[in-house]
Amino acid sequence: MITSLLIANRGEIACRIIRTARALGIRTVAVYSDADAKALHVRSADEAVHIGPSPARESYLVGDKIIAAAKATSAQAIHPGYGFLSENADFAQAVIDAGLIWVGPRPDSIRAMGLKDAAKKLMKQAGVPTTPGYLGEDQSEARLKAEADAIGYPILIKAVAGGGGKGMRKVDAAEDFAEALASCRREAASSFGNEVVLLEKYITNPRHIEVQVFGDTHGNIVHLFERDCSLQRRHQKVIEEAPAPGMDEATRAAVCTAAVNAAKAVDYVGAGTIEFIADGSEGLRADRIWFMEMNTRLQVEHPVTEEITGVDLVEWQLRVASGEPLPRKQYELSINGHAIEARLYAEDPTKGFLPSTGRLEHFTIPRALGPYRYIAPSTGSLETLDYTGHPRIETGVEQGSEISAYYDPMIAKLIWHANDRREAARGLSNLVRRVEAWPVTTNATFLHALLVNPSFTSGAVHTGLIEQLGEDVVFDLNPSQSLLGLVADALVDDRLPGELTGFRLNAPAQGIVRLMDRKAVYEAALGGPRDAAQTLQHDDWFSLTPNGDSIFAAMQGQTWKFELAAQRGSATGAASDGAIVSPMPGRIIAVTVGQGDAVAKGQKLLTLEAMKMEHSLVAPFDGVVAELNAAEGGQVSEGALLAKIEKVD
Repeated sequence: MITSLLIANRGEIACRIIRTARALGIRTVAVYSDADAKALHVRSADEAVHIGPSPARESYLVGDKIIAAAKATSAQAIHPGYGFLSENADFAQAVIDAGLIWVGPRPDSIRAMGLKDAAKKLMKQAGVPTTPGYLGEDQSEARLKAEADAIGYPILIKAVAGGGGKGMRKVDAAEDFAEALASCRREAASSFGNEVVLLEKYITNPRHIEVQVFGDTHGNIVHLFERDCSLQRRHQKVIEEAPAPGMDEATRAAVCTAAVNAAKAVDYVGAGTIEFIADGSEGLRADRIWFMEMNTRLQVEHPVTEEITGVDLVEWQLRVASGEPLPRKQYELSINGHAIEARLYAEDPTKGFLPSTGRLEHFTIPRALGPYRYIAPSTGSLETLDYTGHPRIETGVEQGSEISAYYDPMIAKLIWHANDRREAARGLSNLVRRVEAWPVTTNATFLHALLVNPSFTSGAVHTGLIEQLGEDVVFDLNPSQSLLGLVADALVDDRLPGELTGFRLNAPAQGIVRLMDRKAVYEAALGGPRDAAQTLQHDDWFSLTPNGDSIFAAMQGQTWKFELAAQRGSATGAASDGAIVSPMPGRIIAVTVGQGDAVAKGQKLLTLEAMKMEHSLVAPFDGVVAELNAAEGGQVSEGALLAKIEKVD
């Protein structure tokens, strides 16, 4: 068995690997950039090595620095986690050439499956069904446009070296093709250093089904069943579950067999995922599921597979890398219950899911849930029900951590495992609504809305569901009057109520106070009636945490920091003077207007790249570009004035 391990990653996956390594008695070494000097993964490891400045391209993506750190600390092996260098065949080979153990697949396997066009050709040869599309070497815009026209819209443009939804664009009409191709190539070149693309027919009712496979150096390959990752936003997975809802045994056998055949075609070793696209218009059927790509690494969503199989996939990785055979045979693996994972991001869904950065002044996720109290619709009476199953939380941050603009905005993964899908969804929905974070904004309210939406609870999932639901799952959540009243009482009386106390249903009002948080000013009645039934039915949980002269109040995944504002003016709304400011630190990658240009409301002005994503800034109304302070390639800070639009009379 490996005795010492360097983790070439950060955040929650580094913490996850450290936990298993420690259980196996393996010494761990973390690496960190300037931004991560005080990060949780650094403090969790037995040893840590600084590898450079905050930008990933100067630290986590510099293979030579990571190998040097491994040698300097006498680490025996390197685990890449996911992202960064995890699917970089040249880095894997460099690790091996340095005399170190690479915890991952063979470099040749990474190369074979790393380019989507080559992988699809290989899968065809192996008899694995693939989606219709264009995989040709002619990458001229004219040829790609002609092929797209021939395939028929809608189509997908995908970077051959892509992953994580980057370098991917859906095109609905021929006139949109050129702009989508340019954007896709630009993002692919920036993220992967390769702007080659392929085309695929877009499946109109698509479901994303993937199969976990695992191979060892003794010729054994098994699958650990499927996951459904259909709930996506901008091709990024949001909620994943295992097994896939609506998957019958015959279809499961067919898709899992195809996945094993795909892995065998590249003599696969280690953890990998075969991803399929399914046409779910008539349910899941074996003849409507096609190979999409292979991820030659551990996946973000691996915990749901671990929960239903009882397998520690990181332990399997370390054992296989040590030369051991797989711990279990195929017949020894089975599905136990249902597990669902939600990705908690530092982002604001109400602002186009823009990432949110800063220090987590207040942050908590419960490790267990008490009994569930609710108003029974049939009787109107208060009833109590215990949760079944158990939660699992994977995170790399804690209260006081800094959420940086340099890396992916995912801050935690919340998982619930139960006997069936209904109980797993109920447990997870009530876990995410208890997330508290301030001042960093999270997507917890959005996740809760998804998990309780009838389309999700019925299993009618597909990759376009989030966009289809729209305002049903993306909305501004305002604090209830009951919550405001409790906050007002606590601030004035210096007394915090319990979850079911403090509701003075018939007490007379004792005055009005004004409460202010960073977004708005609210009025609340002191000692007034509290509509307990409404509070319990819709917001059956809330939290009040004192913080000096203020209070953190949380409800349904949203957190506010309230203080008395009796003599302070109301908060202002969004600027309406046409100022276009940077919503976060980043780099300007495109400027599409010039000073003096006439612009229309909604017209794209410039594109900002931040936290691995492109963000378009648009004109708020018809007008003229009166001021332009942005240049392509320039770095900008949060709040910087990039342009100003003046209305034309």
